[in-house]
Amino acid sequence: MNPAELSAALLAVVTPLAEARREGSAAGLTASALPLERPKNRDHGDWASNAALKLAKVVGANPRELATEIAAGLALTPGIASVEVAGPGFINIRLDAAAAGALAKTIVDAGAAFGTNESQRGRTINVEFVSANPTGPLHIGHTRWAALGDSIARLLLASGATVAREFYINDAGVQMDRFGGSVLAAAKGEPTPEGGYAGVYIDDLARRVLETRPDLLDLDPDEQLVTARDLAYGFQLGEQQASLAKFHVTFDVWFSERTLHADGANGEPSLVDEAVERLRAQGHVFDDDGAVWVRTTDFGDDKDRVIRRSNGEYTYFAADAAYYLNKGDRGYAHKIYLLGADHHGYVHRLKALAGAAGDDPEKDVEVLIGQLVSVNGARLSKRAGNIIEMDDLREWLGTDALRYSLGRYPADSPLTLDPELLRKRTNDNPVFYVQYAHARTHNVARNAVTSGVDRSEFAPELLDHETESALLGALQEFPRIVAFAAEVREPHRVARYLEELAGLYHRWYDNCRVIPLGDEPVGGVHRTRLWLNDATGQVLRNGLDLLGVDAPERM
Repeated sequence: MNPAELSAALLAVVTPLAEARREGSAAGLTASALPLERPKNRDHGDWASNAALKLAKVVGANPRELATEIAAGLALTPGIASVEVAGPGFINIRLDAAAAGALAKTIVDAGAAFGTNESQRGRTINVEFVSANPTGPLHIGHTRWAALGDSIARLLLASGATVAREFYINDAGVQMDRFGGSVLAAAKGEPTPEGGYAGVYIDDLARRVLETRPDLLDLDPDEQLVTARDLAYGFQLGEQQASLAKFHVTFDVWFSERTLHADGANGEPSLVDEAVERLRAQGHVFDDDGAVWVRTTDFGDDKDRVIRRSNGEYTYFAADAAYYLNKGDRGYAHKIYLLGADHHGYVHRLKALAGAAGDDPEKDVEVLIGQLVSVNGARLSKRAGNIIEMDDLREWLGTDALRYSLGRYPADSPLTLDPELLRKRTNDNPVFYVQYAHARTHNVARNAVTSGVDRSEFAPELLDHETESALLGALQEFPRIVAFAAEVREPHRVARYLEELAGLYHRWYDNCRVIPLGDEPVGGVHRTRLWLNDATGQVLRNGLDLLGVDAPERM
């Protein structure tokens, strides 16, 4: 019996009891309104419910009396071994071994689909993260957002949402000309211009530009700059994409800021021009002192924002507005932005934009602000000189250790990683601990084959050891953990769950043998335990995949 089936059984018992006490009191009542929880103390049972406490006032009953009636009804349900009432009206439920153990086969049969759920079904969500300037290598801050953003997207997909991972390429503005000027200067053998970009990577880009356009320095000066800028931009963006791919991060959309400013076909206005007029039509744009403003204070912003200056130039806010509207035009009703610690000012701005566009600022836009991350002993990039590069971190610590560690903590907590710990192949290293548990499940399965233990028999009632009960209880939790982590955008809840599951598996391994000892014949208990072993491996694998971490079969 899985949690969904138990919830349905609870609803079936509660509904007639509520109606008998007060007609209409069960109208609209659903299983989701009667949550089940795993007791912290396993001696209290497999599951607990506070349904009686929630409904007592609605139906006009004493909570403990109502709980006693619910318990009596549940006790008649096949698969439930016992039901007890505790305290003012808590209901503790214990499943019989067969009902609890049946989950092992359910998991193996479901495979990679176990843990997926429908909690986000019907939602179209755009998740924008990293969004670095294409003027240099990705650094440690981008690394944290890459890990978190990708894992959040994976969780949302696993929960039934339609999701697009999006990277906003900041390829317009003065920084691009400074970048191009820096590459051109390097190509000419000249010093870096004031305010430009320096580092060995600029020299490397200049070399690649010259290899592609040997005639670069023969062009007109203006054409030299544009050619150097655009070629170097393409090379640098390609490096960023390659870095992210090696980090197990891919994007569905690479959105160029330039497209917001480009005129449409047949002389149509640009997306930025169109955005101003659309906001004006909503009644939130006004003109003052030659400039065009958006009255964002109507939606909680600390001041109104200039969208076009008196000289006719658009502000960054104009691009933000056009980009926000464009996401909606592409069908994404909900927009999630992952921004760094220095972007707090964007929160009110983006919510105000949502309001000005006619959306609900509290529902349609979500801004996650992350804190800084550092790594003890990490060296600055040899190529860029003033940053810690993603590629250097990945090569030093490994993709798995880095992704797991960055996903293991809430985004809003400052984080310092310990490379000495992350490079250890011991149980002190959380990612090793979880991956080792997965590899152990495969080792058990391999040894089972050579010992004649297979999955030809499944007798779940034989899974009655206390460590089996605890392990099955944790396995039952996985779909709920995935759904909740998706809802609150917190991948670290999956990581912490996997560590608990690994610990329970190791304890089970120490107490319950899959392979018979000595001359002991292979029996139903051994074959059934192999199902439980393989089910645990599947859940560990599914959870690691949500974090973008490999699940090795040997270690």
